[in-house]
Amino acid sequence: MASEPGVARPASTILLLREGASDAIEVFMMVRHYQIEFASGALVFPGGSVDAGDHEIIGRPELYAGSDGLDATTLSFRIAAIRETFEESRILLARLRGSDDLIPAARAAEIADAHRDALNEGKISFAQILADNGLVLALDLLVPYAHWITPEGMKKRFDTWFFLAAAPPEQLGMHDGKESTDSIWLSPREALEGGDNGRFTLPFPTTRSLIKLGKQPGVQSALDHARASTIVTVMPVVSRDGDKRQLRIPAEAGYDGEVFEMTGAP
Repeated sequence: MASEPGVARPASTILLLREGASDAIEVFMMVRHYQIEFASGALVFPGGSVDAGDHEIIGRPELYAGSDGLDATTLSFRIAAIRETFEESRILLARLRGSDDLIPAARAAEIADAHRDALNEGKISFAQILADNGLVLALDLLVPYAHWITPEGMKKRFDTWFFLAAAPPEQLGMHDGKESTDSIWLSPREALEGGDNGRFTLPFPTTRSLIKLGKQPGVQSALDHARASTIVTVMPVVSRDGDKRQLRIPAEAGYDGEVFEMTGAP
């Protein structure tokens, strides 16, 4: 979905969570291809822009569940979150029509093998994949976590909703080798340590989200805490202090501070 230069494009991302082997929460992350224009080489959560096909799915309520009380704009963010996650990671948050259980991992893999490349190349719509395979998007599994808007004055801007979701059992995820070059399950602590020692490049919203997530002892506690929290929209304000750039965000957003030194992408 095209947007005017400087206008924030609607986008969504999902923090897919699972319990780690050492009882630490783990999140699925991907390394963006170095030739991608936005956040090249960065370690990020799967996600991307809302597109016209996401809005078309809204008009087909048989293709999704968990829409009670949600307006069209909110639905478009959630649909895009699941579609982009499938495109980028093969992980599919959906149920077979008539079932209360998430689609089995083996069936999700079959659908990804058959359709993910064609979907990424625009040869098939997400709506068609859902309809042909009798799938219903599990929008009810997405828990709103954060809302970030790229600072004004930047050439490429996004209006991004972050969601939490428990990862479907046995769906391990895999990068596509095009938009992303690697994928990994790791704890927030490991991701942040990688950012500190240069192993990873972490965008500022990603760093703050990982710090917040790392305070939770497990998946269920993270989901419960998010459900009970009020989301404060964050659009950082960039300023200079001598030769340093700083980002100012609302203290009430809950990111342990208000002014931060800018060391990466805002």
